[in-house]
Amino acid sequence: MNTACCGDPAEVTDRYDNSIRTRRWAHGKLVDEGFPLSAVSEHLADPEALVWVDLWDPEHAALLELAEEWNLDPHAVEDSLAHGERTKATRYATHTFLTVYATHLFPDSEDADQAHESRLRTTRISAFVLPHGIVTVRRGTPFDIDEVVRRWDENTDLLQYGPGALIHGLLDTVVDGQFETIQELDDAAEDLEDCLFEDGASTRQIQRRVYRLRKELVQLRRVVLPMREVVNAVLRTRAESNHHPELDSSYNDLYDHVMRAAEWTDSLREMVNTVFETNLSLQDARLNIVMKKLTGWAAIIAVPTAVTGWYGMNVPYPGVGEAWGLMSGVGIMVVSAIVLYVLFKRRDWL
Repeated sequence: MNTACCGDPAEVTDRYDNSIRTRRWAHGKLVDEGFPLSAVSEHLADPEALVWVDLWDPEHAALLELAEEWNLDPHAVEDSLAHGERTKATRYATHTFLTVYATHLFPDSEDADQAHESRLRTTRISAFVLPHGIVTVRRGTPFDIDEVVRRWDENTDLLQYGPGALIHGLLDTVVDGQFETIQELDDAAEDLEDCLFEDGASTRQIQRRVYRLRKELVQLRRVVLPMREVVNAVLRTRAESNHHPELDSSYNDLYDHVMRAAEWTDSLREMVNTVFETNLSLQDARLNIVMKKLTGWAAIIAVPTAVTGWYGMNVPYPGVGEAWGLMSGVGIMVVSAIVLYVLFKRRDWL
């Protein structure tokens, strides 16, 4: 192990404190976990070992030191720390580098001013796939790495096939999390559809929810759709190196899940666009109804106005100055208003 390039290994370990996790398997069986980073290089050099190192939000300088010790490509290390890095898979001389995003939704905000803000949160997971292990670097909101470990423990028979089994468990957990997020957004879209035709629905609230849902879907598509490229790259690498065909069925199933997630996201986007357009159409329809009602009431009011205008002329007319003249004018106004109201009501104008 080259300690000159990274300083005291114990010092580097202390920097991470509880932000690191380590495990080592041999022939598919767990033989060690929680060992210090100073022992990682030795375990990675063991052809019988399978090593996992997880780093949660590491410092830039410390990760560069460890990367030099573990022979990780500097460009890949920079990508694992850079902000806004896209979902991708890149092959280097000594390893393969993956960047994926785990997703989840925060609960709805009770603050009306934040009701339109996106609830989608992502955790960027970068993975360095080495010949005898993987190194994962996580940044962003918390991600349940224990779920990944649980899946590895449930499929210990696959761990004998090397890093491919670890990567499959990691990607499978990420894709399942994306499925849960898509399902929640799908439920939200269906709720919106139901709200569209409710009489007491608030147009402003629906507009905010549609806007937020469209915003969340745009963010989700950016991390879900490129997953096809990531899994394809892993499949190509495995095919070219002829690594353990026993994992092919698992990866084929994973690729099918990734395709379904991408297709579901696209169909959900179309659904939200349809909801948006339907909401606009319903607003136009409601406006037409309002205009129709206003026109009907304006016509009803116009008749009494015409009658009072006629009787208000400065010329003699039948009943002028008499009580029956006043009553006849009122009668004409009332009867004409009732007749117009009945006619408009039958035509559904009121």
